[in-house]
Amino acid sequence: RKPQTAKALEYVQGRLNEAECDLMSNSSSSAHPPLGGRMVTTANEEPNDVKMVVIYVAMKEEAAPMIESLKLSEKIGGIEECLPSRVYEGEYGSGRVAIVIPGTDKATGVNLIGTDSAALTTYLAVRKLKPDLLINAGTCGGFKRQGGNIGDVYCVTGFQNHDRRIPIPGYDVLGRAHRSATKTPKLIQTLNLKTGLCSTGNSLDFIPADDLRMLNAGNVCCKDMEGAAIAWVADLLQVPVLGIKVVTDIVDGDKPTQEEFLANLGAAAASLQSALPKVLDYVLGRPIDDL
Repeated sequence: RKPQTAKALEYVQGRLNEAECDLMSNSSSSAHPPLGGRMVTTANEEPNDVKMVVIYVAMKEEAAPMIESLKLSEKIGGIEECLPSRVYEGEYGSGRVAIVIPGTDKATGVNLIGTDSAALTTYLAVRKLKPDLLINAGTCGGFKRQGGNIGDVYCVTGFQNHDRRIPIPGYDVLGRAHRSATKTPKLIQTLNLKTGLCSTGNSLDFIPADDLRMLNAGNVCCKDMEGAAIAWVADLLQVPVLGIKVVTDIVDGDKPTQEEFLANLGAAAASLQSALPKVLDYVLGRPIDDL
């Protein structure tokens, strides 16, 4: 029997060969999809309207009201049969929508929150579902110093990490990993959404070192546990990305974060259920540059 390392190398080589064949088969076309599958237009072509939207939601409790509201059906097999991720998809308005959740941990039964599952699930979802637009929808912590209140809905303008502390030139920038979201000034104005940066970390608590990084970044209005990882994948695969976040807790408030989060999770999920169809109604059928 082959050693595990040899098997892994053989598998990777096979996938690379498949990717190379895909690129070669598309090389004769004047407009061809990059890795993520989104069509790239030339200067003489009309911009592509948004027809397929993939929405990443970290927790099933956040996703359930949206799935019901949008009347989506579960996709058998998900995006990869060996993973616990779940996909719910269907027609909506002038296009298609898929909500992707990472699923639950087999050892504990809890939601697979955090950047690891977000990056892996988003990568596979984009490769398989080929969206024109990727949205990270979910809950977040807000900041009273930025005027944040429980239930506020934000359209994120950019993403960064706050807990990757690497004090070496170059690596410090890599750790922070600031990336801009797709610009949507018309969407923001039409729906009267709040805006600001989203800062991502893998811990729910709030420590002075993390707070300092958020203060130094400027307009951080949302604190979450997956946004920056999703933005990284979107950047790699050349897919436009938005963040729609609802505040469940006030990070710099006087209540324990975990208690406030759990107390407001249901209300925040209902707020997402209300806000997301409005976002979809606006973006579907429009070119990215017209958002």
